Amino acid sequence: MNSTNFKTWAQSAPRLVAVAAGRAAADLVIKGGTWVNVHTRECLENHDLAIADGRFAYCGPDASHCVGPETEVIEANGRYMIPGLCDGHMHIESGMLTPAEFARAVIPHGTTSMFTDPHEIANVLGLAGVRMMHDEALMQPINIFTQMPSCAPSAPGLETTGFEISAEDVAEAMAWPGIIGLGEMMNFPGVVNGDPQMLAEIAATQNAGKTVGGHYASPDLGPAFHAYAAGGPADDHEGTCEADAIARARQGMRHMMRLGSAWYDVESQITAVTEKGLDPRSFILCTDDSHSGTIVNEGHMNRVVRHAIECGCDPVIALQMATINTATHFGLERELGSIAPGRRADVILTSDLKTLPIEHVIARGQTVARIGICEVDCPHFDWPRHARNTVHMGPAKTAEAFEISAPDGANTVRANVIGVVENQAPTKALKADLPVTDGLVETAGDVCQIALVERHRATGSVVNGFVSGFGYKGKMAMASTVAHDSHHMIVVGTDRAMMAQAANRLSEVGGGITVWKDGAELALVELPIAGLMSDEPAKTVARKADAMVQAMNECGCTLNNAYMQHSLLALVVIPEIRISDLGLVDVTKFELTPLFES
Repeated sequence: MNSTNFKTWAQSAPRLVAVAAGRAAADLVIKGGTWVNVHTRECLENHDLAIADGRFAYCGPDASHCVGPETEVIEANGRYMIPGLCDGHMHIESGMLTPAEFARAVIPHGTTSMFTDPHEIANVLGLAGVRMMHDEALMQPINIFTQMPSCAPSAPGLETTGFEISAEDVAEAMAWPGIIGLGEMMNFPGVVNGDPQMLAEIAATQNAGKTVGGHYASPDLGPAFHAYAAGGPADDHEGTCEADAIARARQGMRHMMRLGSAWYDVESQITAVTEKGLDPRSFILCTDDSHSGTIVNEGHMNRVVRHAIECGCDPVIALQMATINTATHFGLERELGSIAPGRRADVILTSDLKTLPIEHVIARGQTVARIGICEVDCPHFDWPRHARNTVHMGPAKTAEAFEISAPDGANTVRANVIGVVENQAPTKALKADLPVTDGLVETAGDVCQIALVERHRATGSVVNGFVSGFGYKGKMAMASTVAHDSHHMIVVGTDRAMMAQAANRLSEVGGGITVWKDGAELALVELPIAGLMSDEPAKTVARKADAMVQAMNECGCTLNNAYMQHSLLALVVIPEIRISDLGLVDVTKFELTPLFES
């Protein structure tokens, strides 16, 4: 039962009323469970649920009057009946999977609703790419709502994307059936400075009665923050500390606390609820970016909820942050996010609220997974050829493309260096004194070389710089066509010839991630769709991603999920310093900055 044939409440209302009254039989009854009511924050023992047309008809102490000869009956045997989990902010492309394969991967973990921002594919394929993601999302047996990307490029004038999103594009997309709102407004300086296009996009969204996603990636909580809040974003997920969470909630934003593959921002912020006692209705849990290895091996929204509980959050409050709070935020409280009459029958059976084993998952009244196994089909969109042919970097690269010339006569240089921070999206702006040999700057210590290879228009351009924090040793290189948000090619390495090999390899396979050491390829994850996604099953992609992580370890990297840091090195809207196809970017000032100090 996908979104195209799922009945609305109005279509189902006569039958729901009849079932609840006992005049008609339910399709499914779940008997004898503990109803976790996220409206009242209660756990009600010995309750039944009756489901018809994929929606809850009756939620109460005895549904025997709803049972007919054709009714399926599931014995809960005292287990908790909790609402299907909702991910309030995430990017399917970060899973390296198509919407269909992402759905297949997360369904066994109890995720039944996702609010997705496909701004990754928007940067590569524009509005047409967003439509492809939107259309495949609507085909799935769970609820995947699409936010229309707001910022491609994320920072105009500081990067060049494959396509640009206009205010007219946003207005057009607001009429599509699966569009729930505007994706994260990353160009926060544009909003703060009253940029007409940014405000027009926000206005088009609000005029459509939909939700504006926020992204305020700055520690400054002064007038700029207040100006951003006044600009209309209804939520934000870029906070990293308790003060960030409190500030956003006080401004009427829903604050989203994320636990992704590499973003560990829940523990430092949930104290706003657990210790400061703020109203938990203002807070939402989300993943933002989770790659396939994390999903397959550790979980999805169930992982986030468990983590919040481990950080001291009451289990039912944690569930509220992953269900009803999210649905309410997007204007869907009457449609999903809770176990209550009329809502979509998305429900999980679990034997423990703290460890949250996902034992039986029902979406829209249909069993979709049991004990970790997906039991439904997740239909695929027919991705066209032009979506699979997006790596256009011009002539094959040689080692010379990655040479960095020193200023005339210099024996050493002081370079501006990107410093990666484990488990967080922001970087540090570092400085390093680097040696010069035969007029070329060499790496030293923990400093590696980074290069951005243009891959949308075959300009042949390569921008070189330096990065620190990965811990790489020996001769190695790693390249990826996943390079948020412009998604050119990012190459990091200690050997220029190997950097060229890695870049050429990704051009050959049509995009993905590759790791090289001592002249040989250790790992390859092929991502042929937009250079961002594979249409292989999640477990296959996860095995390749695990091999990639192992290869990075063999090259000396010990950071947790360092691939996520690698993929964000070109994200020119998160401080402090990044690289783009136009040069090195000081994100604290939103301007280009020289590679060397004069």
